[in-house]
Amino acid sequence: MTVKPDVLPHDAFNETLVANVHPPDWVNPEPGGRYNLVVIGAGTAGLIAAAGAAGLGAKVALIERHLMGGDCLNVGCVPSKGVIRASRAIFEARAGAEFGVRHGDGIGFDFAAAMERMRRLRADISHHDSARRFRDELGVDVFIGQGSFSGRDCVEVEGKKLFFKRAAVCTGARASAPPIPGIAEAGYLTNETVFSLTELPRRLAVIGGGPIGCELAQAFARFGSKVTIIEYAGHLLSREDADAAEIVQQAMVRDGIELCLQAKILQVALRGGEKVISLEQNGRTLVLSVDEILVGIGRAPNVEGLNLEAAGIAYDSKQGVQVNELLQTTNASVYAAGDICFPYKFTHTADALARILIANALFIGRQKTSTLTIPWCTFTDPEVAHVGMYESDAKAKGMEVTTLTVPLSDIDRAVLDGEAEGFARVHLRKGTDKILGATIVARHAGEMINEFSLAITNGLGLSAIGRTIHPYPTQAEVIKRLADAHNRTRLTPFVKKVLGGWLKWQRRY
Repeated sequence: MTVKPDVLPHDAFNETLVANVHPPDWVNPEPGGRYNLVVIGAGTAGLIAAAGAAGLGAKVALIERHLMGGDCLNVGCVPSKGVIRASRAIFEARAGAEFGVRHGDGIGFDFAAAMERMRRLRADISHHDSARRFRDELGVDVFIGQGSFSGRDCVEVEGKKLFFKRAAVCTGARASAPPIPGIAEAGYLTNETVFSLTELPRRLAVIGGGPIGCELAQAFARFGSKVTIIEYAGHLLSREDADAAEIVQQAMVRDGIELCLQAKILQVALRGGEKVISLEQNGRTLVLSVDEILVGIGRAPNVEGLNLEAAGIAYDSKQGVQVNELLQTTNASVYAAGDICFPYKFTHTADALARILIANALFIGRQKTSTLTIPWCTFTDPEVAHVGMYESDAKAKGMEVTTLTVPLSDIDRAVLDGEAEGFARVHLRKGTDKILGATIVARHAGEMINEFSLAITNGLGLSAIGRTIHPYPTQAEVIKRLADAHNRTRLTPFVKKVLGGWLKWQRRY
């Protein structure tokens, strides 16, 4: 018998959420013969795989032990973006003097109300991932409980055996505990618990200056917490170009966030209700006292309890399930998709992998993960979005690169919006317009990067973007400006001389 998840706080919105994604009165169906596809895990990858396969006429079973919707709905994309939007609202109100807003710095903020809004919207959205929708509308046999392999072609859940032609492991990953002495005893938050808060922490330490840490640090700072980011590297967002990360870093500082870079945490202790963090930075020992600690680093694949050995599926406790480019495991009848097996742990990647899984598992598909063009975005303010190669990636592969950068300060709409901080950058194979990669730093970078993703996926060069009319005034015009900059590089002195001669001849005749 499964236990109802305890989603905090206990209010009507979370009750609705649980009723949708882990119904306490759910009765598992009786297995009906051999399934075309049994999916373990109802996060993004599992939901897409199950819905897609059922829509094609396959007989599908879907198993989830916790909350359908996985991290994205419950403790990831959906709640975090709800919280970030609230933080931007209060930031814009307080910083509105430039636009004629008076007394913005005196506007109050209700943290509990903002978090309640997030829970309400999450509950509304949860219908799409609900057990009843998948059963009643999509025709999927939904099983609530721990699924584990009992053989190479059988999964057992709550005492019921589900035999399959193909199976998919889509159990995702979870936040992992950092190896810091004393932190478990002192207590800490992760993305799995931070959205249950109803009171704003007065002082918050964020461990990790990656995407999760930066997004939530900025949000809580704008809410009014005194936030300190502790990062081992020399700057935030170390995966991104240094100048892109620097823009975000300076925005964090302006928002009042204290940065503790090149720092190593020695231990954490609980003293009189405070959480005391001992740090080592540049040979000095520092002490930081806070009310809450948010850990934004470390993910572990959910391989426990699956009995993967019984199905002959190779896995690693750190890397997850082993798959080939077709997403096939070491059991030819079992596939995997999403965070359980792939290094790019994004919702949109899990979606793309699930579509590959359907084609390869149910049909004679040979779709490969190596063909994917994967964009990503860090939803700070400004955002940092990237797709394809960085310049260093291309050079490591022996490619000569031409890099073009256009600042947003050159774009009228960005100036008018008061959002002129940032840039768009593209890396081209030298001597061609072939797009190798692109980075955008802008308030709406996540919306703007898609034009580059479309071009790379479909083999369109930068010249194709240059021939495309972009509405004026928009911030996305910065992408067309990159194409214009590329065209100017093609005007060598010889070409200019030829064109100049032609124009003189035209004037003569």
